[in-house]
Amino acid sequence: MTRTISSLAEERYRDSQSSTFPLPTDPSNSLPGALSAILSHKSCRAFLPSNLPPGTLETLISAAQSGSSSSLMQTWDVIAIQDPEHKSNVASLAADLDFIRQAPLFLVFCPNLRRLKNLSEQYGHQSADALDSMNMFIMSTVDSAIAAQNVAIAAESLGLGICYVGALRNNAEEVCKLLNLPPLTWGVFGMAIGYPDTENRRCGRRIKPRLPMREVLHFERWNEEGQKDNVESYDKALGTFYEEEAKFGRKGWGEFVAGMVASQDQGGREKVRQAIENQGFKLK
Repeated sequence: MTRTISSLAEERYRDSQSSTFPLPTDPSNSLPGALSAILSHKSCRAFLPSNLPPGTLETLISAAQSGSSSSLMQTWDVIAIQDPEHKSNVASLAADLDFIRQAPLFLVFCPNLRRLKNLSEQYGHQSADALDSMNMFIMSTVDSAIAAQNVAIAAESLGLGICYVGALRNNAEEVCKLLNLPPLTWGVFGMAIGYPDTENRRCGRRIKPRLPMREVLHFERWNEEGQKDNVESYDKALGTFYEEEAKFGRKGWGEFVAGMVASQDQGGREKVRQAIENQGFKLK
């Protein structure tokens, strides 16, 4: 089947209002590869034991470094983990997710203000007061996310599967120790990368629906009109998706996320601030 913006939007939303819009390109032209990769994204949680071709890692990092960077400060680094034993130790701290062990490559993205601290001292600015600000912390986190998303798009364009791993924050302090992360750095999230095991249901064979576009797209000013109906519509679309994936008995999305935010207990992530402060971030 020919992949088009319209067909991919239909899969992504399963909502006629969200997937019916004018095409910004000539329908006779082929869909650009990067756009196809973005619209086709599926998280992969099952990988084949195949090694990645030589140069894959370097290509992915080149893509990461091609992302936008606030004021060209380039406040992120990444740790590539390929050794099976080391990868298993990381997995044990990240909710014991076995697909981390399966994937031939696991990347840990690290906001990094340490390099700026070192340069400040090198050029005689001993205080580096700006590094204590919440703004700089946010900037380094955003830059890390931009770099990671470029990696995700590049990897999927190469036929690889990826899965972000926020569970790295379940034991944020222990991860910093395991990876020997110095002050003013920390592991904000990881990404498993490898060839999808398409025979495994966890590899992500269908595009998972998202909230209707009308729920997240605001014109000129914020507007929450219709939110209840939009969420109910999404509950139905996502419920159908789970049934197709033979995942029965799932709660509706609205009820699920309400439960997720009902408790302070976040599987260890409620201690992230302390771990960040222990790494020297002041968050002023």
